Amino acid sequence: MSKLLLIRVAGFVATFVTMVMMMVPKNVSAQNIGDDIVTQDFFNSIISQADDGCAGKNFYSRDAFLNAHNSYNEFGRLGNQDDSKREVAAAFAHFTHETGHFCYIEEINGASGDYCDESNTEYPCAPNKAYYGRGPIQLSWNFNYGPAGQSIGFDGLNAPETVANDPVVSFKTALWYWMEHVRPVINQGFGATIRAINGRLECDGANPSTVQARVNYYTQYCSQLGVSPGDNLTC
Repeated sequence: MSKLLLIRVAGFVATFVTMVMMMVPKNVSAQNIGDDIVTQDFFNSIISQADDGCAGKNFYSRDAFLNAHNSYNEFGRLGNQDDSKREVAAAFAHFTHETGHFCYIEEINGASGDYCDESNTEYPCAPNKAYYGRGPIQLSWNFNYGPAGQSIGFDGLNAPETVANDPVVSFKTALWYWMEHVRPVINQGFGATIRAINGRLECDGANPSTVQARVNYYTQYCSQLGVSPGDNLTC
């Protein structure tokens, strides 16, 4: 092959590679979500607001989140970088609200109810087990613990307390719930994510103050990440 032909081939290959790279969406990759979005400063800005005596202060960590994210690495990868940032802001707004800035591991006074839906025969409640809220998204009810455990790899029905004992599993349950029940509606705006998480108790005027609290966290985190919050913020 002549030197001139080699030069032409090399030029064609370089041009082709450049075109392919331009066609690839500028998503936030799974391996750099921590560098670009959920930085240590971002995580600290949330958990630092929890009291020092909070149980979650020594439980939740950015490392545990990133470890859990390895199993759900499509989280935070939506269309373009702005969409990805909005998804992270939305999820962490709910995590913040549900846990009091990562203060609570378990639902306050959760032991007062077992959260067992006996009509659900696919995921029957185990004796003497309670399925009250645990983890960053406060996973609740046997019909959530069962499939979450199957997906993640722990016995959600017989050992629901695992969510309060293992921080990586805890974050995995939050990401499982998010990808299963919240991600499908996120393109409808932040308000739709509120409805997907606690709509029956908060939306349609049921509890406007908690809706606004979630919106406030979301818009704050969007501001921190340098992205607009979008439309349809309430439910």
